[in-house]
Amino acid sequence: MNKPPASSGGRSYNRPLQVVGFMATRKGDEDRGPAISMRSDDARTRLVNEGELVWVIGPRGRSLAPLVFDETLPRGSVVVRDIPSLLAADIIRVLKVDLDSPPLPTSLA
Repeated sequence: MNKPPASSGGRSYNRPLQVVGFMATRKGDEDRGPAISMRSDDARTRLVNEGELVWVIGPRGRSLAPLVFDETLPRGSVVVRDIPSLLAADIIRVLKVDLDSPPLPTSLA
């Protein structure tokens, strides 16, 4: 599995986002599994589209989740679903998954 880049390296503008809501689903719910909702203009600055898989990087770890657009959210805010390493009010980053580049070696020796 590809790892997220350590930093954006100036390639894109990726402001931090604030988690303003957390949804936890139960067995039997129609929509289950990890997801992240954000405004389309916030997604556009990160070069990601709706339905695309993104890295969600928070203070306690990182997860992969599909992106969903929600224009009712304030700019710079996200709502997450079923990502246990995140809490409401966490500051996170969302990065595009790079499936075109080969994975980095774990050791250079």
